[in-house]
Amino acid sequence: MPEMDDLELSTLRDRVQAAWEDRQRLEDDEHRSAVRRTIALLDAGRLRVASPPPEPGGDWTVHAWIKQAIVLYFVTQALRIEQVGPIEYHDKIPLKRDWAKAGVRVVPPATARYGAFIEPGCVLMPSYVNIGAYVGRGTMVDTWATVGSCAQIGEHVHLSGGVGIGGVLEPPGASPVIIEDGCFVGSRAIVVEGVRLEREVVLGANVVITASTPIIDVTGSQPVTFKGRVPARSVVIPGTRTKRFEAGEYQVACALVIGRRKESTDQRTSLNEALRTFDVPV
Repeated sequence: MPEMDDLELSTLRDRVQAAWEDRQRLEDDEHRSAVRRTIALLDAGRLRVASPPPEPGGDWTVHAWIKQAIVLYFVTQALRIEQVGPIEYHDKIPLKRDWAKAGVRVVPPATARYGAFIEPGCVLMPSYVNIGAYVGRGTMVDTWATVGSCAQIGEHVHLSGGVGIGGVLEPPGASPVIIEDGCFVGSRAIVVEGVRLEREVVLGANVVITASTPIIDVTGSQPVTFKGRVPARSVVIPGTRTKRFEAGEYQVACALVIGRRKESTDQRTSLNEALRTFDVPV
């Protein structure tokens, strides 16, 4: 793919944003080509829906115009039949291909859509990765796990069986789900609505975190509550808390931070220690 300079990037952004404001612009080649070029750059990992901070713990930058391009890409595409062995698809978005060249192991019937980027060294068990997603090198997407549109998955992450990473496509300025480097997400855990797991977080099995889920750190003498963000190296399990309603008191779901992974250069050792120490179900 040809190199991209700042002028091309600026031109792509301007044309995508203009087409977003006036869909009739997609009828001309310049604006339609800008949308398709943007998706090609996403597919190649040359663009990302959200850029990581220069230093750990900083804020991610969401590029709304790239999310706009994804929505517009659907408008420019026609339904097509795609045959993969005995399996037939009927969709607007083609599948990613050339896995051997990409250095990614893909176990049938794993599916990743064109416009997602998956770095070398990843393993896709039978799973699904949607357009706009970014999956960092060395990550395992285990059986029946799903990575939603625009989700940003870091390096050496393990998404266990049945994990659901939600997609966040609209509104364009909304933050996608972000799973930073070294995280372990236990079986059937769900992370949606732009929640961010900072580096090396361990989520136990069946933890569900939405934008409004209270994430309560119970490791100190007083609880500390977070929303939308799990602090780095936290070990998290499902929990409940009492909430009063007009009809009485009931238990509602929350997530409990019960400890911290130790700083370690050996990420696998650190993870195993965390699972044993805190008896976290995976």
